[in-house]
Amino acid sequence: MAVESIMTTYNRLSVAFERGEGSWLYDTDGNKYLDALSGIAVCGLGHAHPAVTHAICDQATKLLHTSNLYTIPLQQQLAERLTQVSGMENVFFGNSGAEANEAAIKLARRYGHTVRNIDNPTIIVMEDSFHGRTMATLSATGNRSAQAGFEPLVSGFVRAPYNDVEAIKKIAENNPNVVAILVEPIQGESGIQIPADDYLNQLRDICDQNEWLLMLDEVQSGNGRSGKYFAYQHNDILPDVVTTAKGLGNGVPIGACLARGTAATILTAGTHGSTYGGNPLSCAAALAVVNTILDENLCERSAELGDKIANGFRNELQHAGYVKEVRNKGMLIAIELTEAGTELAVLAKVKGILLNVTGGGKVVRMLPPLTMTDEEAELLVKTLSQIIRVYAADERSPASDSVSPSNDRRAQ
Repeated sequence: MAVESIMTTYNRLSVAFERGEGSWLYDTDGNKYLDALSGIAVCGLGHAHPAVTHAICDQATKLLHTSNLYTIPLQQQLAERLTQVSGMENVFFGNSGAEANEAAIKLARRYGHTVRNIDNPTIIVMEDSFHGRTMATLSATGNRSAQAGFEPLVSGFVRAPYNDVEAIKKIAENNPNVVAILVEPIQGESGIQIPADDYLNQLRDICDQNEWLLMLDEVQSGNGRSGKYFAYQHNDILPDVVTTAKGLGNGVPIGACLARGTAATILTAGTHGSTYGGNPLSCAAALAVVNTILDENLCERSAELGDKIANGFRNELQHAGYVKEVRNKGMLIAIELTEAGTELAVLAKVKGILLNVTGGGKVVRMLPPLTMTDEEAELLVKTLSQIIRVYAADERSPASDSVSPSNDRRAQ
């Protein structure tokens, strides 16, 4: 298939899918793949989930879009459901995680100007973070390779090491312009980096002491993936702002910026907006997703199955010197290697497993559907563990007899 008409912004694997069912994707040649990536944490309910499919089809026969010039009842229903589960007070809807984070950044800046009377409001962001690819979210991101070539970046950010409370305290002592902290409860793009258990609690305390907003980017960790609906709920705290997207629409683009307290009063009529954000179709899909996650106890399932998968890898790979650590929080699962192993994504695809390698090429990242069965989870563990053991033994070619494209294209 010719792709010359598409900008070369992605290094794509040589496979094209035409349908999906649950945890499985089927390519144009009929081969079957176990999806352990969920479209990068998007399809948390798997592919073609009946509740989401019905909601989309039903709404498509009625109304797709009106714009936010008018009341959208489904948007109100979704907002009420999200505020109930999050402890927040109101919601702004956009189309993506980047837009949700843009809304949070704008909210923090306006808070600095209108509430704190600060001319140059500054947001603390973290090293190795990822918040999006718009100019503001790219500037907030702690990844130089993603930023390179797009300078000048947006000002108004100061960076601290992730999981380092003392660094935050030093910034508080020396920078009077700080108005907020923007942080991922679990860093996803850098390789499922999980902070100390009390990290968010300490950030909450620092924000309270300094009248800062605590803004949590749950674009990847939200919607049940961490074992709670939002990852901050493991810490029994409430942020001032939380953003989410990805798993919220199960493939239908939607993002949300939720706020409470003073933060919930900052964005008023005319200060921010979105043409498509929260339209009837996306809200119908997202409402089906949220209801399914809550009604089917998928947060609890995520915690249970994520631990089972991680423990399976620990058992299978305990003697593999190439493996540094297996870690997880719910269905955010990582296998960290001692050296780069970017080829593992290709080798896994050949074996019928879809995943990706991030964190500088040293972290195998898995974000399986929350609906994955025990049998599928066992297949994932057994198949990938064998691939890693072979790779660690320097048999690292897709043409090796243990990873043969001609003999083992599908995971059955």
